[in-house]
Amino acid sequence: MTIHHVAATPATCRWGIFDPSFPAVATIKSGETVVLECVSGGPDTLPPPSSGLKIPQALLDIHASNLPRAGGHIITGPVAVEGAMPGDMLEVHIDKIEFGADWGFCGFRPLAGTLPEDFPERFLTHITVDKQRRIGTMPYGLELPLSPFFGVMGVAPRPEYGAISTVQPREHGGNLDNKELGEGATLFLPVWVPGAMFSAGDGHGVQGDGEVCINALEICLTGTFTLTLHKKQGDTPVLAYPRGETATHYISMGLNADLDLAMKQALRQMINFICARSNLSRQEAYQFCSLAVDFRVTQTVNGEQGVHGMLKKGLLFA
Repeated sequence: MTIHHVAATPATCRWGIFDPSFPAVATIKSGETVVLECVSGGPDTLPPPSSGLKIPQALLDIHASNLPRAGGHIITGPVAVEGAMPGDMLEVHIDKIEFGADWGFCGFRPLAGTLPEDFPERFLTHITVDKQRRIGTMPYGLELPLSPFFGVMGVAPRPEYGAISTVQPREHGGNLDNKELGEGATLFLPVWVPGAMFSAGDGHGVQGDGEVCINALEICLTGTFTLTLHKKQGDTPVLAYPRGETATHYISMGLNADLDLAMKQALRQMINFICARSNLSRQEAYQFCSLAVDFRVTQTVNGEQGVHGMLKKGLLFA
C-alpha cells in the first residue's frame, strides 16, 4: 500500500482558511494512506524559554513565514483524491494519531467561550505531556489521561462559499471538535469540489464534550488517514452531511448557531440514517431515538454549535 507523507511547512499549511480554490499539496488514489503532520498555536501561545519545553521547528517556521491568516487553526493540506467529484462521499479512516510535542496549551480570551460575561480576562496554561504514558499534567499536579483527536477534519467547502474561516464547522466538516473521532474512528464527508481536497489540523490531546472555555488541550499531532472514495450513483449525492462511526457507535451530527436547531439537525440526520439502514418507519425511528440514542453537546464555542447523536452498534444493526 502506498503511503504519502505531508510535512507541516509554510507551503503545505493554511492558517484559518478553507478555500475551494486552494491547489492540492498532494494527490492520492482512493484507498491510499496519507500521513499529515499538523501543528497548533500562534506565537502568543508558545511556552516561555524558561519552561524547558521544546517548540517544534515546523511551528516556528510557519510563524516566521507570514502566511495569510484569518484567525482560527493551522491546517495541513489539502490532499486531493483522484476521481473525486461533487456528490461523492469521502470516507476518512483515522488509522493512527501521534503526539508531535511534549506540551500543549489551553486558555480563553475576552468575548469568547461559553461564558464570556463571566470571564472577560485572558488566561493561558501550558500543560506538559508524557507521550509514552499518554498523560497530561496540569500545573496544579492533576494528571489527565489523554485521548487525542483532530478538532478540524474537512474537505473543501461549496465553491459558492469561496474562502471561509476554519472556526465554524459546516457541511464540509471542518472544526467539528468531536472527541469521538479519535484513532480507529471513521468520518464520512460529502464531496463539494473535484478532488475532495481533504485537510486536517487543530490537534487536541483531550477534550470534554462542550469544549466550554474555547480550547481543548491544543497540541501538535501527526495523523495517518486512509481516504476512500464512494462514487454517487445517478444524480443523488451519496451523503448530505458529515457523519461518523467508531468501533461501538454510529454518529450523526448537527451544527447551527442555535443549539436547539443543532439538536434538531442531529436528530433528523439520525432518523434518516436509521431509516436508510433498517425497515423502521420514520415514526418508529423517531421513537427509537428517544429510547436508545444518546444526544450530546459537541461544542458550544465555534459560532456554529454542535450536537452529535450516538447509536450503539448491535441495537438495530451491526
